[in-house]
Amino acid sequence: MSAAPAFAGLELGAIVAKSELTVTREDLVRYAGASGDTNPIHYNDAIAASVGLPGVLAHGMLTAGLALQVVVDWLVDPTAVVSYETKFTRPVVVDAIDGADLSVTAKVARLDEEERTARLDVTVTHGGRTVLGKTQVLARFRD
Repeated sequence: MSAAPAFAGLELGAIVAKSELTVTREDLVRYAGASGDTNPIHYNDAIAASVGLPGVLAHGMLTAGLALQVVVDWLVDPTAVVSYETKFTRPVVVDAIDGADLSVTAKVARLDEEERTARLDVTVTHGGRTVLGKTQVLARFRD
């Protein structure tokens, strides 16, 4: 297990976490079972098409959770997360064979030395387009 990052080592604008992920249809089935969100647009191509969607969509909360996990992995301590917010801006279409590739990048946007907190702005893209908007994590450092 790696050591948690130190507040003193943070710099505004620095990219602190980055990951490339692939969401598969199997991931959608597992998430549906765990979350109870069994809406067929998340697993059935015919239903998705019948309501005008371009294909089966990843659950928004799954996408948001995967993005947060990238930051938590960097923080090492999940209890360092004070708050997390995001807006769902575009759907993530999950191909039956290739899945959907996501790119997640977290950058230091604000530092508060008195509170020992950092606001991290997180960018999540799929196919070169941002799929989550105004995604921010507030983390408190204990070092």
